[in-house]
Amino acid sequence: MDLPRVPVSVYGLTRGARKNGKKSSLSENEINFARKLYESAFHPDTGDLQNIFGRMSFQMPGGMAITGAMLQWYRSNTAVIFWQWVNQSFNALVNYTNRNANSSLSTTQLFISYVSATSAALVAAVGYKKYLTKTASPFFQRYVPFVAVAVANCINIPLMRQNEILYGIHIHDEEGNIVGKSRLAAVKGICQVVLSRIVMCAPGMLVLPMIMESLEKFKAFRRISYLHGPFQVVAVGCFLTVMVPTACALFPQTASLDTKTMKIFEPQFYEDLRKYENIPQKIYFNKGL
Repeated sequence: MDLPRVPVSVYGLTRGARKNGKKSSLSENEINFARKLYESAFHPDTGDLQNIFGRMSFQMPGGMAITGAMLQWYRSNTAVIFWQWVNQSFNALVNYTNRNANSSLSTTQLFISYVSATSAALVAAVGYKKYLTKTASPFFQRYVPFVAVAVANCINIPLMRQNEILYGIHIHDEEGNIVGKSRLAAVKGICQVVLSRIVMCAPGMLVLPMIMESLEKFKAFRRISYLHGPFQVVAVGCFLTVMVPTACALFPQTASLDTKTMKIFEPQFYEDLRKYENIPQKIYFNKGL
């Protein structure tokens, strides 16, 4: 498979030097470092420079600030509504930036996706909080943000990538040659992304409430309440430092799908593969992030 489109100064000169039988002036470490920088900033499908706030590499600093705020200010409905709105606005930007770029989305579809996910998060957060107020101890209200985030991810990501589900995404063979489209591949990729996003935030949003509940039993800690917010932001950052790369690595970026499965569930797309002499056993696609 060909290397992704990268700056000429990194791969172009290196590959050109190898082709001409010359040794590249760049070391392997320099090439790997440049590739990491490139892949963190440019879209894998189009090669376009991504919005800095929507990049997955911004997930740790952006996510830790917002998640820390959600975990700190959850007691009032006003705080819950405001921080869930901020979080879903951030998620919408991340989902759009890391979509499979071969499927375009209209302004109307973007607006509907954003409003739907934000509304679902607010309903889940406020409803769950109201339910817990009557039936459970205040401790369980600390988990309101996680419930809202999990529900919103299950809605936001599929809606933001709805065209992929409706019309399919490009699939290619082992050589990187596009051989058709598949809706099943889109569904598989989106499901993997939803699960990855929930796993990414779960440890911080599930463990940190227990830590805070234990620390708040100490008078000294209660006296410095103005530091509780910054403490949770930093703590979430520690969790995300580990969980962002872990969640992204749960599934390969280039996912695969058995063509026999396509034959069963989407025969119309499978028929498009028959124009090739040898139908590949597996097809590959970019699952998004």
